[in-house]
Amino acid sequence: MSPAQPPLILASSSPFRRELLHKLGQPFEHRSPDIDESPRPGESPTSLVMRLAREKAQALAGAFPDALIIGSDQLSVLDGDIAGKPGDRERALEQLRRASGRSVRFVTGLCLLNSASGRHQTGCERFTVHFRTLSDAQLARYVDAEQPYNCAGGFKSEGLGITLFKALEGRDPNALIGLPLIMLTDFLNAEGVGVP
Repeated sequence: MSPAQPPLILASSSPFRRELLHKLGQPFEHRSPDIDESPRPGESPTSLVMRLAREKAQALAGAFPDALIIGSDQLSVLDGDIAGKPGDRERALEQLRRASGRSVRFVTGLCLLNSASGRHQTGCERFTVHFRTLSDAQLARYVDAEQPYNCAGGFKSEGLGITLFKALEGRDPNALIGLPLIMLTDFLNAEGVGVP
C-alpha cells in the first residue's frame, strides 16, 4: 500500500464479506455500521440495497474521515417478495421450500465512499439462482448441516448450498456471497488504488 493511499474500511460485520475482500490483496479494517435497514414504503429491491450500501458506508465516515469505505447490502427476490436473512431454522426451511424448483434473483448493492472528498460510487449487481426441485428431507439435511441462518436466501453458495442449484446466472459469483468484487475493483481503480 502506498503511503498516500487512504485506508480501506469495510462497513460490515459479515465474515463472508471479509473473506471475499481478502481476495483483492489489500489491507483493510472492518467495522459494523449501525443503521436502520427497514425498507421504505414503495422502495424497490434495487433502490433498497443501493440506499443501504450507501448508508452503511456513510455511517462510518465520521470515525474514518480520510478513508475509502465499502458498504454493501444484499437481498433475494422471489415473485416480487423480498427475503433477507432467515434468522432461524424454520424460516430458512420456508425460504428454501419456496425456492425449490424455481429461480430466485439476488440483488447486491455496493458503495465505495471516499470520506475525505465525499465522492461515492454506487452500483447494483444482479445474480439469478435456479434451484433444483428439492424434497423436505433434502432441505432439512442441508439446513441442519450448514445452519445458513445469517445468509440471504437461506443458503451458502460457497459451501454445501451449491448442491441445491441446477444453474447459476450472473456476471460475478462473488456478488451471490455478498460483495461484488468485479465492480469493487473498478471503483477502487477509479480512486487510484492499484488492484491488482
